[in-house]
Amino acid sequence: MAKRADDDSSTVEEARPPVIVWNKERERFETEDKEAFLQYHLRGVGLVVAAAADSCDDPEQEKREGAAVVMDMVHTYVPRSKRGMGLAALLCDAAFAHAQRHSMLVIPTCSYVSDTYLPRNPAWNSLVYNGEPKASM
Repeated sequence: MAKRADDDSSTVEEARPPVIVWNKERERFETEDKEAFLQYHLRGVGLVVAAAADSCDDPEQEKREGAAVVMDMVHTYVPRSKRGMGLAALLCDAAFAHAQRHSMLVIPTCSYVSDTYLPRNPAWNSLVYNGEPKASM
């Protein structure tokens, strides 16, 4: 027997929001089941003058003079069975927040990011790489 949406005795469990995880090795943000993802590539832009003497193997932590690391968001994929649930936007939210935390700019190569996500979320436009690294990086 079906329950009405406003019936307090509903036995349907509330769906938990999808968890987005960072898969550093594969350069992507993905759902826990790995079916939906946002693929990115880290790119160095500008002239590399010198690397910090104590630099590590992690390009996101590397400090360089005259250069910046940008996150090129190249592809967003959500399987047909999971479309319409807002997963692409959640993937973008996670990627932009990560870029901001790591003082990176973003290249929105993926058409979903550039044509759909950014117009709906203009607060992130300040992270978009326009050909010149920002002095605050």
